Amino acid sequence: MQSAELTDTLYRAFFAEWAERGFAAISLERVAARAGAGKAAIYRRFSTHHDFAAAAVMALGLKMAMPEDRGSLQADVLAFLTRLRAVLRHPMIRRILPDLHAEAARSPAMRDLNTRVAAARRAQAQVILDRAIARGELDEDVDRDLALDLLPAPLYWRMVVLGVTPTRGQLAAEAVAIVAALQSSCRQRRT
Repeated sequence: MQSAELTDTLYRAFFAEWAERGFAAISLERVAARAGAGKAAIYRRFSTHHDFAAAAVMALGLKMAMPEDRGSLQADVLAFLTRLRAVLRHPMIRRILPDLHAEAARSPAMRDLNTRVAAARRAQAQVILDRAIARGELDEDVDRDLALDLLPAPLYWRMVVLGVTPTRGQLAAEAVAIVAALQSSCRQRRT
């Protein structure tokens, strides 16, 4: 097995272990066994569980590409929500995310990882705002922090916190509400 392929296999085994047992109970021996590798393969790459988690999350956990330009802010937001729903529906992700947040509350290293993941996701989502500004749908001085909070928050709350998967119709209604809120916040900033 090539080095990059083995690393990818180790990441997947790490996520499977994390989802099954929780971060605090991860055994690197079990991760290595799941990956069909020796424990030395892990320690050659990562010195701690936290280093392993950070590398795995940054390599595989950010693979959600931003949707192409759909022609309007509402269509872009709906496409974003549709892709995010697909990611959040994955059983492994549904188990890891709450645990990641719990670990972030207890561990500065995991807080740092959580912050880095959020920053990377927010940087990816900037493209939606940039397109809307270029089309004149949002003001250039839109509160980007608020907008980047608002894009995923209702869906994340519904799926990760409440455990409910919205229908396509509910996603469409959510997109309408998010766009209305963003445009309203622009109008309020002007006054």
